[in-house]
Amino acid sequence: MKQIHLTITAQAPLAIGQRKPGGSVSEAMDYIPGTVIRGAIAGKILQQAQGQQPEPGDSFHTLFLDESSAIFQNAYPAIANWGKGEYTVGDGDVHVLPATALSSKTESGFKPNQAGVFDSLIDSFCAREHGLFYEPNSIEGDRVEPFAGFYSQKPDGKYVSHSVSKRLLTRVGINRRRTTAQDEMLYSIEVMNESQGKKHPQPTVYKGAILVDNDALGDALHQFIERNRYLYRLGGSVSRGLGKVDIVAVIEDVETSGSSFSQRIEIFNQALKQRWGFWNAFGAPKLDRIQGRTFFAIDLQSDAVLAEQWRRTMVISANMLCQFTDMTGSDVKLEMAYSSYDYRSGWNAAWGLPKDVELVTKIGSVFLFSVPEAQAKEWEAQLADLEQQGVGDRTAEGFGQSKVCDEFHLIFRETPV
Repeated sequence: MKQIHLTITAQAPLAIGQRKPGGSVSEAMDYIPGTVIRGAIAGKILQQAQGQQPEPGDSFHTLFLDESSAIFQNAYPAIANWGKGEYTVGDGDVHVLPATALSSKTESGFKPNQAGVFDSLIDSFCAREHGLFYEPNSIEGDRVEPFAGFYSQKPDGKYVSHSVSKRLLTRVGINRRRTTAQDEMLYSIEVMNESQGKKHPQPTVYKGAILVDNDALGDALHQFIERNRYLYRLGGSVSRGLGKVDIVAVIEDVETSGSSFSQRIEIFNQALKQRWGFWNAFGAPKLDRIQGRTFFAIDLQSDAVLAEQWRRTMVISANMLCQFTDMTGSDVKLEMAYSSYDYRSGWNAAWGLPKDVELVTKIGSVFLFSVPEAQAKEWEAQLADLEQQGVGDRTAEGFGQSKVCDEFHLIFRETPV
């Protein structure tokens, strides 16, 4: 499998909106969805095809239309906010904070500038199984609340938030006959800024990736993106000068599984057992729920389109997970779920029509599962593939990206970062 890493630098404001049902205002998103990148690259390929229409079985169908088509992941902001108006582009990977991440209500954010962030998934599970009510606070006793967004970790171990600023652009409609301003046609567009910071402005950079099963097509796609790196336009209002970007692509081979994946699950279970012993100080429960079972968390790194028995849902149930992994009949249990919903729509450039409004499970949602230890190795192999392919529908457009046993769950209340 080939993975094409994309570094997208904004050359103009990006009008990538998320219009919700019943709303008249299109709010700008905080990142570039995979479906936008997919549409821009597919449109550029068709534009250069000189009128030739794609046919079943050709390279275009393999990349964009087949069941095993390329997966265009979301591009998240790679520019780090150090506070006091200082921004810089991070070198590491950009991650999504889980829904179980908490920070002080008055000084929310990563250290050293703020009070710090910690995770509550494992402690919440242990407290519930011990029959205790768990309402966490910071180590100083301050009230905490969910802390969401994007982050990265520097080589020195420090954590830093990633975000983009936005602004409203006011526009006026033009009467084509008189070539003057049209009455009652004043409107505003919310856009993501092309630079961050005022004192020392830095270009806004996003990082994403494309996964391609076919190595030859992966190489060809990489070369195409590089050849046209300055010609892409992302989002809406491109005829008004918005959406211009520079895309740098780097390709590499990836493995579907490895020792690092196994180690991640093992370390997660070691931490859970250690915290279980910590909570035993309040009295051991009658039933030891962790004995003989292996636990793993599935964290959504993007919005997911989930359906169970033809109905939209915002929770990955045990039956759904078995279907995703071809492990039907396995004794898997959903232990905890932290999720919420939202709506997503879009524009189909090929059809010239708006896409259907989808109910999605929000990015950052967390689901804790357990399986018998005897089945752990078999599940491990399936989960590694699931992490590569994603969960739910429309995974080729960036929906359903997931990570198993995110390392952020190992950051506890006593040691916020």
